Amino acid sequence: MKNIGYIVCVFLLAACGNGDKPADAYGNFEAQEYTISAESNGKVVECKTNEGMAVDSSGRIALIDTIDFSLRRLQLKSQREAIIAKASPLEAQKRVYEQQIENLLKDKMRFEKMLLDGAATQKQLDDIDGAVKLATKQAEAVVAQFASLNSESLAVSSQIDQITESINRCYVVSPVKGTILEAYVRQGEFVNIGKPLFKIANLEELDLRVYFSGDQLASIRIGQEVKVYIDGDSTNNRLSGRITWISQEAEFTPKIIQTRKERVNLVYAVKVRVKNNGSLKIGMPGEVRL
Repeated sequence: MKNIGYIVCVFLLAACGNGDKPADAYGNFEAQEYTISAESNGKVVECKTNEGMAVDSSGRIALIDTIDFSLRRLQLKSQREAIIAKASPLEAQKRVYEQQIENLLKDKMRFEKMLLDGAATQKQLDDIDGAVKLATKQAEAVVAQFASLNSESLAVSSQIDQITESINRCYVVSPVKGTILEAYVRQGEFVNIGKPLFKIANLEELDLRVYFSGDQLASIRIGQEVKVYIDGDSTNNRLSGRITWISQEAEFTPKIIQTRKERVNLVYAVKVRVKNNGSLKIGMPGEVRL
């Protein structure tokens, strides 16, 4: 009996000596989630992604029908080409008027000399001045038509840019590298602008949101390394974490959280960034020890 009692005492002492101190804070793991919504109306013509699939940042995960936009863009491009085509004859006409003005000015110089010698009349000189003014106005009219065509071309180009942007919005891309948590749409379904399509989160790192009492704030700071424990008997149940955020406002202890001092009512939320080794899941409970 003495031996048995001795063994039990040794076991209890070992258990007490091996037991870790109580956790300083408790909480649950969460991830930064992104809800991707449709930016265009239409039929989903491509959607090969499933829940749990990893996606890259800016990677295409779905496509909404672009046929109407593409046809409209082709129509506008043809319209712009037609406007540009009108500029060629105007350019030729403008050069004709400029040459006429140049010839008339040469004639005017000759008639001015002839008028001084009495070999020409004032009427002849006035006629040349009138012809110069007429050709100048005709050239100015051509320039005005150029400006009008240029304005039309710019307006059509703006519409083309707008249609191109609408087409780009039909390509549904992921804003971050992550994992699809939920898919709300399937290929062949019709969607409207603003309809949620997917929920994505980066699961490579998770945040453990825990709560510290006011008298513990002096012991923590942003950037501080802490020990994070999760449930389970695996050797991977201890992880390293880093404090990334500390709330500036106190709040009442959430019902699902038990702090080290249960009588404390006001606590401060803290986020601890933890690298996911594959064992962490959103909503999983965890605890922090300083």
